[in-house]
Amino acid sequence: MSKVAVIRTKPSTVQADVARVMELANVGSALDSGATTILKNNLSWHLMYPSANTTPWQLEGTIVGLKKAGFEDLVCVENQTVVTSAETGEVLNKQRPVCEHYGVPIKYNFKASDMRWRKYKPKAEMLVLDEVFPNGICIPDYFHGKNIVHLPTVKCHIYTNITGAMKNAFGGLLCNKRHYCHSRIHETLVDLLAIQKEIHKGIFVVTDGTTAGNGAGPRTMIPVTKDVLLASDDCVAIDAVCAKMMGFEPMDHKFIRLAHERGLGIGRIGEIEIVGDVDVSKENWGFVTGDNAASSVGKLFWFGPMRWLEKLMFHTPIVYSFIFASAIYHDRIWYPLKGRKVVDEWLKNSEWGRFFADYKPGCCEV
Repeated sequence: MSKVAVIRTKPSTVQADVARVMELANVGSALDSGATTILKNNLSWHLMYPSANTTPWQLEGTIVGLKKAGFEDLVCVENQTVVTSAETGEVLNKQRPVCEHYGVPIKYNFKASDMRWRKYKPKAEMLVLDEVFPNGICIPDYFHGKNIVHLPTVKCHIYTNITGAMKNAFGGLLCNKRHYCHSRIHETLVDLLAIQKEIHKGIFVVTDGTTAGNGAGPRTMIPVTKDVLLASDDCVAIDAVCAKMMGFEPMDHKFIRLAHERGLGIGRIGEIEIVGDVDVSKENWGFVTGDNAASSVGKLFWFGPMRWLEKLMFHTPIVYSFIFASAIYHDRIWYPLKGRKVVDEWLKNSEWGRFFADYKPGCCEV
């Protein structure tokens, strides 16, 4: 039976709480103490937007918790998407100062000086990746033989309904052509989890639900204060528990169901041992994902009646028109007109927003 730790937290105790939730989820036995541990941040948007990205206290608490458990060889790995800048995001979201404070180097999977993309032949049977990339599946050579700790947030997603631990590997293990996979995104996430289990010494997850994202995520969401932290060594189980708390049936999500059926983790809530503040895991937040302008176009060509045009639209230079349109919509239209007001309100009136505004690494070390 897989174990998921869930606890209630607050800004004044969050770093100690991160360490505690990690201990409850048995981080010491989940990872190999003799291997380097990758901290895989989540940057859904380079702009700071509540619930969209790994929080600085989540990252710092995880570093402290790992060091407390005897894991000293740590490195943070960032990826870049066609519409986000890792270097900008890690500064605006206060991730870089945390890494610098603890002497944790940052590496980038898109920089040849840090790692190279090499062909990898999975031992597990692939559902779609060998079809999507018929010339060979390429992953970063740096990931082999290392532990990985995923740092997602609790939020909705326009294409997978929820996003979390399993989706966090999408950017780390796949190159900038990962949009080829969107029409088979659920199967892709299952294939990536199978690959992770082959290449990593250990896998662990610390999920931040201090401010959760309701609505058309992973960017254009409504931030909701939930004061929750979760941890587990089972990516499927922790995503299932998050889905249930958000108000969704976990096994209705194809990527959770397929991973469960293939023995990659546990997706049925009744088969998961929940420890910590167990009553918190029984909450139903009533989240609804919905759509935005970007998802409406994407779904038309990836899942809808125009799917027959997918390769023309996304496997040729035409894709750059969609990339440009997405960047304009999110950064130049939605954020100035709507998002900035949400951020300002959160920074002023939310306990977590005020905590973020004044956050400095080391301010609340345990």
